[in-house]
Amino acid sequence: MLTLRQVRLAWILVLPTLLVVVLVAGYPLAQVFYWSFFKADIAFVEPPEFVGLENYAYLFQDPDFRQALWNTLKFTVVSVSLETVLGLAIALIIHSNFRGRGLVRTAILIPWAIPTVVSAKMWQWMLNDVYGVINVLLSQKVAFLARPELLLPSIIAVDVWKTTPFMALLLLAGLQMIPEELYEAASIDGASRWQQFWSITLPLLTPALVVALIFRTLDALRVFDVVFVMSGVNPATRTLAVYNRQTLVDFQDLGYGSAISVAILVIIFAFVLLYMRTVGKEALK
Repeated sequence: MLTLRQVRLAWILVLPTLLVVVLVAGYPLAQVFYWSFFKADIAFVEPPEFVGLENYAYLFQDPDFRQALWNTLKFTVVSVSLETVLGLAIALIIHSNFRGRGLVRTAILIPWAIPTVVSAKMWQWMLNDVYGVINVLLSQKVAFLARPELLLPSIIAVDVWKTTPFMALLLLAGLQMIPEELYEAASIDGASRWQQFWSITLPLLTPALVVALIFRTLDALRVFDVVFVMSGVNPATRTLAVYNRQTLVDFQDLGYGSAISVAILVIIFAFVLLYMRTVGKEALK
């Protein structure tokens, strides 16, 4: 049990960080909540008008918001699922002993090291149906970025290519924390590699897996850069963050844009609670 002096010391040490967080994040967040209850434009051409929950009520009636929410959920579920599976496979491969393992680990991190805007623009050129190298390799003209049914899958593929190394890195750290003695004992007992994976690797890797899923889900739910660079404000791929930017910057609607920002925050918080209630609570004990 911590003594009163230790608790007081802990608060003294944490207080500067808390003050910085309140200053950098807390105040802007409070402003977003405040303006979400007003009808106002960014330039304040007209005096702000208090409308209460009217902006939030319109969220449920706005077809553009519903479509953006659906696009965001599809992007999040598909991309995070693929990145988790591929990241785990890559982590298991580079965790094993083989010649050139260090070089392979470095090479795998290259997509993640490239800035998202740069990689998105690079893939936009590569997927172009006129001069893109992907169409050259396929020996046919496929309009990946012009056909609505291919646009979102193409963006998801680019995100998976870029972010899978991040998942692999987090899971590799979790794999390195598992004692090798457990595998040696399991091998002596006659357990196969598949049995060792299900009985040792996966249960002990669950805490790292949960943390990786939370990080990636939070990132995917607020995705903006890769979508905006590759498709702009196209309704077929417009996510909540892109729609939020369009409302605030293009439409100059401060009140409704702030309400969308709050909605994104609530959705992200709900996903975190879902993870913690389903698998995170037991995994992080």
